[in-house]
Amino acid sequence: MPSTPHLSRRFGRVLLTNDDGINAPGLELLAELAADIADEVWVVAPEKDQSGMSRAVTLTTPLRVEERGPRRYALTGTPSDCAIFALRHLLKDNPPDIVLSGINRGANVGDEVPYSGTVAAALTARLLGVPAIAFSQAFTRGGQVRWDTARTLLPRALDHALSLRTASNVVLNVNFPDLDASDVSDVVVTRQSRGTLDRIDVEPRTDMRGGTYYWMAFRRHMPILGPDTDAGALKHGLVSITPIGFDMTAPDGIA
Repeated sequence: MPSTPHLSRRFGRVLLTNDDGINAPGLELLAELAADIADEVWVVAPEKDQSGMSRAVTLTTPLRVEERGPRRYALTGTPSDCAIFALRHLLKDNPPDIVLSGINRGANVGDEVPYSGTVAAALTARLLGVPAIAFSQAFTRGGQVRWDTARTLLPRALDHALSLRTASNVVLNVNFPDLDASDVSDVVVTRQSRGTLDRIDVEPRTDMRGGTYYWMAFRRHMPILGPDTDAGALKHGLVSITPIGFDMTAPDGIA
């Protein structure tokens, strides 16, 4: 891939959020990069890891917020809660130009996209009228996350995403491959792939007192996919940008 260009557009105010939590390294990196493209960077993120929360909204428990620094807030809620709190309370009189969600630790592609709190926060922001983009960095389980890849390629991917003409109800889901930035060949627009989730298991285990507890575990399957799909693009060494919408209608069901 050619050298990373400087972003051609600058923003007055940007809101950042995620699902990995306020202390996540991906959010710290996103804030670092956002400072180069915005006059003001606001952060509203979950106080703890909220991965897999999808579009959950807290309706029966009060939320609390803690200021962690200038324009930086930790919320006792989900990623969607964070977007709502920021856009309908904290910044309601001065809304941001765009919401950036991530950078997630792990890819958000294929069948697992609906479970992603990172993508859900972006969708919630779009539902509330603010453009939004979600970012995720793929990595191999047990291996190191290549944050330097996201650091190098995010400006180019963001510039590409902003150049796209998309419908007003679309969110862009950006995924960086698990490669060094120098080995990534291009940024491409893709569709969401299918067949990447084999099953979800429940794993019982025993604690030190003899009690039983459980882990939920995704069992993944990687079919042969072309570079026109999100998961396939990552396998082909490409940055994937997938337009995500709200319509969950199954065309086959209508037929």
